[in-house]
Amino acid sequence: MKKYFYILFFLFFLKTTFSQSLLSQKDYADSLFVAENYYDAITEYKRLLFFSQTNEYNYSAFYNIALSYKAGGLYNEAIRYFRKAERNASVQKDSLNCNLQIIRCNILRRTIPEAFILLDKLQKTYNVDSNIFYYWRGWAYMFDNKWDSASNEFTKINKKHQLKILADSIYAEQYSVAFAKVVSFIIPGAGQFYTGNYFSGFLSLGWNVLWGYMTIHAFLTDRALEGILMGGLLWARFYRGNFQNAEKFAIQKNVEIADKGYEYLAKTYKGEKP
Repeated sequence: MKKYFYILFFLFFLKTTFSQSLLSQKDYADSLFVAENYYDAITEYKRLLFFSQTNEYNYSAFYNIALSYKAGGLYNEAIRYFRKAERNASVQKDSLNCNLQIIRCNILRRTIPEAFILLDKLQKTYNVDSNIFYYWRGWAYMFDNKWDSASNEFTKINKKHQLKILADSIYAEQYSVAFAKVVSFIIPGAGQFYTGNYFSGFLSLGWNVLWGYMTIHAFLTDRALEGILMGGLLWARFYRGNFQNAEKFAIQKNVEIADKGYEYLAKTYKGEKP
C-alpha cells in the first residue's frame, strides 16, 4: 500500500513540477513579447505549445505568435496563427477579436476584398455594436484610396468623426482622372493645366497646334500624302500623348494627396490603427 502511495506522490510531484515549468516558460515568452523581442518570443511560444499536453495555453500562445508576426510585417503568417487562435478561443469576445485582427492584416497587406468579405460575415454573425464594423470598413476604404466611401462609413459612427473629416478633405483635394482626360480630348493641354502641370500643358498645346496647322496646310496646298503622314504620325502621336499625360498627372497628384493622408494616419492620428 505504501508503495502505491509513493508512486502516486511521485507522479503528482512530476505533474506539479511540469506545470510550474510550463508556467515559467509562458512567463518567459510573455516577457520577450512585452519587450518587443518578437523573434525570440515566437520561438518560446512554439516551445511552450510543443511541451504543453493540454489546450490551456493554446489561445494566448497562438494569439501572441500572430501579433509577433504582424509586428514584423509577415501578414500571411500572422493570419494563419490568428485563425489557429480563433479555433482555440473559449469565449465569443476572443473569437471576434481574432477575426478583427485578420481583417486588420488584410487591410495592411491591401487585400481589401478579403477584408470586406469577412467584415460582412462578422456583422451578420456577431450581435455586437456595429460601429466596430463601420470603423474597420472605413479603414479598408482609405487603404483602397476610396476616401468618399470611407467618409460614408465613418459618418455612420459620428458625423464629426476625426477620420470622416480627414477622408472628406482628401477626397475634396483629389483630381478627377476622367475629367483630366476628357478636357484634354477637347483642348490639348487642358488636362495638364487642370492638374497644375503648366509647362507640360503649354508644350502639349503648342505641339498640337503646330502639327495640326502643318497637316491642314499640307492638304490645302494639295500635298495630301504629306498631310496624311504628318496627321497620321506626328499630330496623332502628340494628340494621344496629350491625354495620356493628363491621365498620368492626375493619378500621380492623387497618389501624392493620398500619401499626405496616410502620413497623418501614421504620425498624428491617436485612435486605433490596423
